[in-house]
Amino acid sequence: MKHPVDVHVGKRVRHRRWMVGMTQQQLAEKVGIKFQQIQKYETGMNRVSASRLWDIADALEVPVAFFFEGIDQAEADMPMSEGLGPKTDLLADREALELVRSYYAIPEAQRRRLFELARVLSDVA
Repeated sequence: MKHPVDVHVGKRVRHRRWMVGMTQQQLAEKVGIKFQQIQKYETGMNRVSASRLWDIADALEVPVAFFFEGIDQAEADMPMSEGLGPKTDLLADREALELVRSYYAIPEAQRRRLFELARVLSDVA
């Protein structure tokens, strides 16, 4: 049975990998493992050892603590069957991740204007 912390860490690995535009294969090569193992980590099926998490953090250019951000102790202590957080995980949505990645690829001045436009449009909806 998947542990909620393993699921959370796996999601954070997947989110960061997507944000930097890296495939599972590319990450696996940087870490020195097979891409199937990355798949298992990302789903929480397999736990990531401390040394492997260190290697993944290095490959994705984030501190190890990044993978634990957003988790609170109450969720981590839940029975394994309950899982973590709300059922609607915005960053689990591939389209949302692509949108965020594209957004940050826009020069800052244009990005600010786009943000204001989105805010206005959401207020109207």
